[in-house]
Amino acid sequence: MEKKYTGKLFILEIAAILIGLVFLVPFYYVVSNSLKSFSEILMNTSALPSVLQFKNYVNAFQQMDYLKVFMNSLMITVASNILIVVFCSMAAYMLVRTKKKISNIIFMTFVAAMVIPFQSIMIPLVKVAGNFGLLNSLWGLVFMYLGFGSGMAIFLYHGFMKGIPVELEEAAIIDGCSPFGVFWRIVFPLLKPITVTIIILNSLWIWNDFLLPMLVLQDPELRTIPLATFFFFGQYTKQWDLALAALVISIIPLLIFFFSMQKHIIKGITSGSIK
Repeated sequence: MEKKYTGKLFILEIAAILIGLVFLVPFYYVVSNSLKSFSEILMNTSALPSVLQFKNYVNAFQQMDYLKVFMNSLMITVASNILIVVFCSMAAYMLVRTKKKISNIIFMTFVAAMVIPFQSIMIPLVKVAGNFGLLNSLWGLVFMYLGFGSGMAIFLYHGFMKGIPVELEEAAIIDGCSPFGVFWRIVFPLLKPITVTIIILNSLWIWNDFLLPMLVLQDPELRTIPLATFFFFGQYTKQWDLALAALVISIIPLLIFFFSMQKHIIKGITSGSIK
């Protein structure tokens, strides 16, 4: 019986390794071709570079104005995460603690909004955003991310908060704590696992998003990293060598952030499900 179990485990490990290699293939193509000349990419995309073209990274860094677009992406990502965490945590808290039918209706509305495809509302969104002066503005884009990210954040916060004992809040109120004090001093610190999870998931989404910034931001000075990378593909020429190098240096900050915080994803989601 033990040998049979060991054999199945070995097969599962081999299968997991093979699946992992399949997922690593795109990374190989991106990194290896980013170190080739344009002509070498056209000749053979699968081969290793004959001569490492590190100048691709220098040229891509300069042409995309990396520091400028990096700061734009960083500002949008950080500001969006702060607003999503602050407003959605408070909203979820009130929906959980207010035992009324309207609370369930509001919560289900946010959950239902998660399944609406963005492509179905992007044209009305641009029209409404133009009427309110939100186009061509980083803060207008942040405001839109707050709206699109609220459904998932409230859903995750809502499930996690159900496991927080009400007695903690009642004790704080007896000690003279205000309603805002109860939330920010008692409840919010307990939300750290799910808050980190929400920040990681939203950062991956916002940092890599292309379509919404493409619709909202027209000024070249406001470009995000995905937009700057896209402009290596012109109407008549496609600078694959520079585009792939730009893609590599664009995902490095996000990879560092993700690998340093990934343990909190499982911890936060598991804690919410157990509670």
